[in-house]
Amino acid sequence: MADGHDGAMKPRAKFKTFVESSQDDWKIIATESFEFNKGLADRVLEHLRILKGDYGGFPIDRLEHSLQTATRALRDGRDEEYVVCALLHDIGDTLGSYNHPDIAAAILKPFVSEQNHWMVANHGIFQGYYFFEHLGLDKNMRDQYQGHPHFEYTAQFCHLYDQAAFDPDYESETLEFFEPMVRRVFEKPKQSIYKKK
Repeated sequence: MADGHDGAMKPRAKFKTFVESSQDDWKIIATESFEFNKGLADRVLEHLRILKGDYGGFPIDRLEHSLQTATRALRDGRDEEYVVCALLHDIGDTLGSYNHPDIAAAILKPFVSEQNHWMVANHGIFQGYYFFEHLGLDKNMRDQYQGHPHFEYTAQFCHLYDQAAFDPDYESETLEFFEPMVRRVFEKPKQSIYKKK
C-alpha cells in the first residue's frame, strides 16, 4: 500500500519491470486509470484556460480565438463533435509551438471521427493559405493534399471559422457554455489501442 494523489492509502502494482507484472498488477492499474480518465475533460478545459491572456501579437488572446472559432461553428449549425474540435484546434499552442495541430489532433483522436481528426491535424497547413506568403512561405502548401477526401472539409473549416475568428468585437460564447459539450465528447473513446474491439 502506498499514498495516492489524494493522500489516501491505495494499492499499487508490485512489479519492477513489465516482464514480471501480473494480471493482479494490471487490475490495480486499470482501476486507477479508469478513475484518472474520468478527469480528462477537466484537464482539457484547464489547459484551454492557460490560453487566456496569451495574445502572441494577435488582436485577441488564444482562448478568445478558440471560443470564437467554436462559436462561429456552433452558430453555423455544426454538430457537437465538430464544435469541440473547433474549440480545441489550437490547444497545442503552448506545448507544441512548432506543431500545435499535432497536439490537438492527438488529444482528440480517440474521441472524434477520422474526418474531424484529419481536419484538426492538418488545419495549420490549410490556415497558412491566408498568411504564409507574409512569412516568405508557400501559401499553397496545402495543395499537397489536393484530391484527399477531407481537403475541402478542412479548407472550409479554416475559411469559415478559423481564419475569421480574430474579431475583438465578436461576442463569443463562454468556455463554461462549451463545458458540457467537451465533457460529452470526452466521455467515451470511439477508438483506442487500450479499448477492446
